[in-house]
Amino acid sequence: MQTIDTRPVDPAPIQTTENPGDGPGVAFFDFDGTLIHGDSLPMFVGEVIGRRRAALALADAIRSGLHRHLRGRGPGADFPGSVKAIFLKRTLRGVPVADALAAAERMIPRIRWHAPLLDTLKAHRDQGRRVVVATGALDLYMPALLRGLGVDDLLATGMEAVDGILTGRLATGNCVRQDKAERVSDWIRRNGPVGPTWGYGNRPSDLPMLALMQRGEVVTIRRRHAQQ
Repeated sequence: MQTIDTRPVDPAPIQTTENPGDGPGVAFFDFDGTLIHGDSLPMFVGEVIGRRRAALALADAIRSGLHRHLRGRGPGADFPGSVKAIFLKRTLRGVPVADALAAAERMIPRIRWHAPLLDTLKAHRDQGRRVVVATGALDLYMPALLRGLGVDDLLATGMEAVDGILTGRLATGNCVRQDKAERVSDWIRRNGPVGPTWGYGNRPSDLPMLALMQRGEVVTIRRRHAQQ
């Protein structure tokens, strides 16, 4: 498994030695910390309820998640999952879906794309490969952020809504770590034969997904690059 050098240089053409009969293949990309700088979820919640309220809610969710997780009562599969579940319930419960979708549109100009990986995505697309984004980010806002990139499919974390109102609960598994790997594996089974596979993500959360790939590459955004 390789680590991508994320310095801002022009990417070399993507090479493949697979037989042409295998088809062009498919490339899977993580989103947060791979295609973009940072974490999109706090940004989204900030657009929904206000940035200050979102920051305070996240800090409170971390405290509550740690307390519950240490007692074995966390609502998530692990500590980060518990924090996420608490954060979403406390901030998105009762929000109209229409308001959430409007917040997604407001996010678009705030996203800081990670240029080397965005170029890699476009190179795969230009060479006729399918492109799939697999992310723990929410399906409420990801379609807006990916608009125009030519992404073929999205595997994301779903939010439950009843009568057009968010309940604050997840409608799917949290699409990270092992859950993400299982969803990617299922996608490959349902859409095969897919030909050669590429994967791009960060450690440690994306290692299970990358292990499924013929070519899995760990992306590390260097601090000095992230500040440019």
